[in-house]
Amino acid sequence: MPAAFEHLTPYAPAFFDHDPVRVARAVLGAVLVRTLPDGRVMAGRVVEVEAYDCPRDPSCTAGRFHAARTVALAEAPGTFIFWVAHNHPLLQVSCREEGVSASILLRALEPLAGIPVMLEHRPVVNERHLTSGPARLVQAMGLAPAFRGAPVNGPDLYLAPGQPLPDERVGVSARVGIRAGQNLPWRFYEQGSPWLSGGKPSMELL
Repeated sequence: MPAAFEHLTPYAPAFFDHDPVRVARAVLGAVLVRTLPDGRVMAGRVVEVEAYDCPRDPSCTAGRFHAARTVALAEAPGTFIFWVAHNHPLLQVSCREEGVSASILLRALEPLAGIPVMLEHRPVVNERHLTSGPARLVQAMGLAPAFRGAPVNGPDLYLAPGQPLPDERVGVSARVGIRAGQNLPWRFYEQGSPWLSGGKPSMELL
């Protein structure tokens, strides 16, 4: 592993046994690290994240996808979840206690290491398109449903605390592409980051 990441200690799964809105804000600036079987490492800093909390979230009961989704999100806290929406794979982390459908969705990363490897997985001309979206980051990091159910502190894929973002650099808005519950301010992002996803929320709360 590159020396820059040797000091990182992954989150313990218990960190996610809380309100996903609180967790989403806390993981902004965290580092997602993936180690391939050949030892190559990719890493990216979380610059955009959303919360989903089905006990109080209208988006979890609206639409034809969500009956299955609420079951998928009811994993033990600190578990990686893969969800496919509109044929796009998404990476989430379960929150709250097991049996409660709640999670955070990683929407965008700033690449920190392994960019040549990411480009093998996702060959793009403009590197800002590598990880600037939930499906893009899954593709660039070479993730697969095999990680479904893996703990957030696993050896091959883990999420670790990074440099916390001060409040003045944090934007808050509604989530992207949500109709039911569209006024909930559950999307957090680093203001001014060139790596943010291209989707537009229904409102900004800055």
